[in-house]
Amino acid sequence: MWRIICKGIFCCSGVNQMNYLGKKGFLCFVAWMMCVVSIEAGPPKLKKEDVRISMDAMMKNHICYNALSPLIMKRAVKLYIEQLDPYKIYLLDSEVKKFLNLDEETLIQMVRAYRKDAFPVFQDMDAMMTFAIKRARKARALFDYNSINVGGLPYAAYAATEQELQSRCLHSLWAMISGELQGASFESLSVERQHKMVAFASRYFEKQERAFLLSASAHLHAQSMRILKVMARSLDAHTMYFSPEEAFELRASLEKQFEGVGIVVREGVDGVFIVNVIPGGPADKSQKIYPGDLILSIDGKPTLNATYEEVLDLLKGKGRSSVTLVVGRVASSGERMDERVTLVREKIVMSSERVQVTAEPFGSGVIGKIIVPAFYESQGGAGCAQDILDAIRELRGKGELLGLVMDFRGNSGGFLSQAIKVVSLFVKSGIIVVSKYAHEDVQYFRNIDGRVYYDGPLVILHSKASASAAEIVAQALQDYGIALVVGDKRSYGKGTIQYQTVTDENARAFFKVTVGRYYTVSGKSTQIEGVLADVVVPTVYAPYRIGEKYLEYPLPGDHMPPLYVDPLADVEGATRSWLQYHYVPYLQKQEQKWVSMLPRLQKNSAFRLERNANFQIFSQAVESAKAHPETFLGADWGEEDLQMQEAVDIVKDMIFYDKAG
Repeated sequence: MWRIICKGIFCCSGVNQMNYLGKKGFLCFVAWMMCVVSIEAGPPKLKKEDVRISMDAMMKNHICYNALSPLIMKRAVKLYIEQLDPYKIYLLDSEVKKFLNLDEETLIQMVRAYRKDAFPVFQDMDAMMTFAIKRARKARALFDYNSINVGGLPYAAYAATEQELQSRCLHSLWAMISGELQGASFESLSVERQHKMVAFASRYFEKQERAFLLSASAHLHAQSMRILKVMARSLDAHTMYFSPEEAFELRASLEKQFEGVGIVVREGVDGVFIVNVIPGGPADKSQKIYPGDLILSIDGKPTLNATYEEVLDLLKGKGRSSVTLVVGRVASSGERMDERVTLVREKIVMSSERVQVTAEPFGSGVIGKIIVPAFYESQGGAGCAQDILDAIRELRGKGELLGLVMDFRGNSGGFLSQAIKVVSLFVKSGIIVVSKYAHEDVQYFRNIDGRVYYDGPLVILHSKASASAAEIVAQALQDYGIALVVGDKRSYGKGTIQYQTVTDENARAFFKVTVGRYYTVSGKSTQIEGVLADVVVPTVYAPYRIGEKYLEYPLPGDHMPPLYVDPLADVEGATRSWLQYHYVPYLQKQEQKWVSMLPRLQKNSAFRLERNANFQIFSQAVESAKAHPETFLGADWGEEDLQMQEAVDIVKDMIFYDKAG
């Protein structure tokens, strides 16, 4: 049905630039660090020469850079410092300036050293960080709740003085403590409890800092990993290098499945506890484990005094192996109740993160609402496109399918192959996407099946966070006039394609590298500009600076000539190929029906939104959030999904005008 030759190619955005989160974002960052298994958990894997070997592998097919240059090295130094101290709580401005202002000759020498597997400047930055960590630990030892001057995180600039830096160290410690108070006041706690909370918060930072205080062999691995990460990021905004632990998490996210017992854990003041039980997993099916349970032992080994990493190691296992947990919770009587349960590890499908479908009755049939959270694809072949097709069939089982809304608002991308297959559900025959790689190599991806699985009123609901593969689908269906795009004025703006090794469990190195740009049949690239909405209905992402253009080192956007006339159409006098004979005469034509309705649809939408009291409250909150983003997510504009409601109303208008002729 489809010509798919892009195994390992995906278009994942990773929309993670919510800098407006402030203190909350800082806590999320530290919590994320705790999800990574300690690099001391196994023998060192990386040596200095692995940096050059892996970078050469990435640059071999990079769309712009095929060799390391002084420009790339300058970027890498800047990113390295930011990686060392992302929240500016360790380093002084005077310490980082000498690295941020390296002259051209020094950068050239660094490139030469790189070719010899030497990294003296990076070693100097590590030495600077080691000194800064010891300084920070001395500052945290002086923690006194009564003297904390509560300020804002993150900081815009590095500290100018050691006194200012000490204040930041103490405040960052307090930020961690306050995040664990759960509504209680610190002064109301017993002295013993206060000390326990301070010790817990200190451990968060000590675990991050441990990577700089390792034995020589372990430090070599950690340093090589850090250098690889920043050098990869220096090529462009989406080229990245991953640790095995990060690759595992990303693989599960892309495939929406993993092996395990189905619990999500976090370290707290009293130990490691369960924060979530994944629906359908072994823990959920046991009916004996719940969020909030404290893990007391694993396979007979006590865990109350174990580190987070030790607990993760005990939980690990492959295949249908078993693990016995003892968990504790506080019963309604106030007494602690312990529960012993043996679970068998199994493959878990994250159903809540796959396509979700609901129907709304309308006239003689239904309007379908399909939430598409990502363009996922598992190793077994199941994927997003098949789930959408199943959803359409399910909706038809509820009555005549009069209209359809596909919700991409939180969809940051996924596999290119799945994006092509999803468009093919709605396009009869024609070019869906064009990929242009290094050395001007061009590939055309088409649907030649000739079948359409739905051809009625269709709205794509998108946002500023809709990216990459989500933009391919929205732009392609908009190009052909098959769907109207509703939501924020424009989408994220990621028009590049990455090759990745993350889904290859046997890969020697895990990375994704930007190998090309994509274009839809109109010749448009969504890079930087994004997909423009036909009807603007602002979403919860509207107040924030989200998009490719806000990332460091994004590639520029461009365009190519339209391809509604297929490039394989025969030239006069040439012999027609099978594809030309059977495919070209049946190319998908541009539909004009929905486009011709746009003025009326836009007018009707504006009329409804102006008279929707909740939407007006929402609009006022959006305007206020541009200056004070911390107030936005707490605003009250009603419980209904205003954007989905308006998208459905637009579909109703499309149905009405279509029948009215």
